[in-house]
Amino acid sequence: MKKTIVLLGGLLILLNGCAKEVLPVDPQAATLLSPTNDETCLDGSSINDTQSNVDFSWSAATDALSYEVVVTNLLAQTTQTFASTTNQKTIALTKAEPYSWLVRSIGEEGSVPAESVPWKFYLAGDAVVNYAPFPSELISPRSGANITPDINNLVILNWTASDVDGDLLKFEVYLDDTSATTLNTEVEYQGKQTSLEVELANNTTYYWKIIAVDANGNQSSSGVYAFRTN
Repeated sequence: MKKTIVLLGGLLILLNGCAKEVLPVDPQAATLLSPTNDETCLDGSSINDTQSNVDFSWSAATDALSYEVVVTNLLAQTTQTFASTTNQKTIALTKAEPYSWLVRSIGEEGSVPAESVPWKFYLAGDAVVNYAPFPSELISPRSGANITPDINNLVILNWTASDVDGDLLKFEVYLDDTSATTLNTEVEYQGKQTSLEVELANNTTYYWKIIAVDANGNQSSSGVYAFRTN
């Protein structure tokens, strides 16, 4: 009898050792619905002269237990995160300023959160009839990158830009080895993504930024990126 008990105990230990660990299921990314991408948000409910409540909504994500709405003021470059247990959230924001937002799906403990594709919008302001372009997004060279110029010492600058009014006119390209305060050239707006070849020296740290200008003279700055040539 003792021998049988020992054998059964050994079998249970063996079975427990072979049991597979159940891993947490990662949630899926949500799909953003409102405010609409690259448009002026006119649906905000005015709180006072400077702020409006904005209703954010997105599709429910599979295996998500909660969400985080990440909102960035593109002018101030400040980011706030708001928790939500449903697929909508009302947030108070400053009027007449550009924002980007995304939703982070949160699953069970131990799972990896999933982020939606980010969207941009301009929050309508009282009596504002024309808005500045969205700050340009510098694609490459990224800040902190090491770049090898080609055989002719040329490097390609890439950036994207958009404007809710559709009157984006030109870009001012600032580039130097100090603080991006030197106007290198002006480029006419031709499409959402723009490229420019510039001749640079080797083994030098450069700073660059893009000023987007619309037909009404409204401007926005990308902020400054720094990169080094090899």
